Amino acid sequence: MTSRFFKIALVLGLLSAIGPFAIDMYLPALPAIGASLGANSSGVQMSLTAFFLSLGLGQLLYGPVSDMVGRKPPLYFGLGLFAVTSVGCALATDIDTLIVLRLLQGLGAAAGMAIPRAIVRDLHTGTEAAKLMSLLMLVFSVSPILAPLAGSAVIALSNWRGVFWAVTIAALIGLVLTGSVLKETRPPAARLESSLGSALRGYALLLRDRHYMGLVFIGSFAMGGFFIYLANSPFVLIDHYGLTPTQYSLAFALNAAAFIGMSQFTGRLSERFGLVPVVKVAAIASAVPLVLLLGYYLAGGDQLEVLIGLYFVASAFMGLVIPSTSVLALEDHGAIAGTASALLGTLQMLTGAVLMAVSGPFIGGKPLPMVVGMAGGAFIALALTWLTLGGPRAPRLAQAG
Repeated sequence: MTSRFFKIALVLGLLSAIGPFAIDMYLPALPAIGASLGANSSGVQMSLTAFFLSLGLGQLLYGPVSDMVGRKPPLYFGLGLFAVTSVGCALATDIDTLIVLRLLQGLGAAAGMAIPRAIVRDLHTGTEAAKLMSLLMLVFSVSPILAPLAGSAVIALSNWRGVFWAVTIAALIGLVLTGSVLKETRPPAARLESSLGSALRGYALLLRDRHYMGLVFIGSFAMGGFFIYLANSPFVLIDHYGLTPTQYSLAFALNAAAFIGMSQFTGRLSERFGLVPVVKVAAIASAVPLVLLLGYYLAGGDQLEVLIGLYFVASAFMGLVIPSTSVLALEDHGAIAGTASALLGTLQMLTGAVLMAVSGPFIGGKPLPMVVGMAGGAFIALALTWLTLGGPRAPRLAQAG
């Protein structure tokens, strides 16, 4: 792999991480935001859910647009919108205003989620795509390690508003890197047949493709369990277990480190065994520790060390499931890579947002309901893995991977 390969992975990873950075850096501030704006936990969580919804739906727009006009113009627009609304969030004086601005901020961040995956598909397929995707995930996944720690530091030095000034700077850096490092990977000749009509036909084709949809929802429910943890762990770990925001950030970072470390084996394992067997084994290995964790809490256990330890293992194998299913889902749709990437990202974000919204009122800062949601997401992902990749289609896909 060349230095250019690594440079592209770094830039695409940073662009992909801007949206998640605005989530993860925000997490340690959730209780403080509620106290500052006079909002309850449900209201504060709604600002997170609003971001997820627009982050998901916005990708439906950016994907086809990037097929029609190229990858870079919509990146410029999205990063600019993200920067402007981040300033607005920093100046918000009530929770309703913050929710609206977070909705718009997520719309800007959606460009950085949908378009980098399409660029990966423009450049590579198969094992090479898996290698680039895993490197992208490496940079992308640094966000859950650094962002909560950075958020805690910013809150300690200023207050929760400083978090939004920090992500504004991140967006401006993203704009500079897009202009100076990335080359356009969607040449004019490839855009000739791309239009609004072709985008709608593309979405219709993808929605009828049971194999594509199965792969998308494997990743969606695997991530959905993580989103439940993401939205509720600040209240569980800080309020129930008594951690400080900094201690919470370290606990959160530990799980992210597991995800990062294992994701870097995606290319090597897929080269040796094929992408399909990797997904099958990883889906099982991710679900088992969460089922054990659920059994532990149902039996009356309540130790933070057990929660963090078992989720560490589950997170590690999730680091194989998500990039592998993304590569497999886009493999047969290179002509509409932007559209396919957008629908994938949208369905993943919407699944996460729905699971957060549904589970939020039942959790109330208690660990057991949160663990039920996490284990449920992993179990559904496992069931979908066998429905999608098992049976007669598996040999063909193993060869494709």
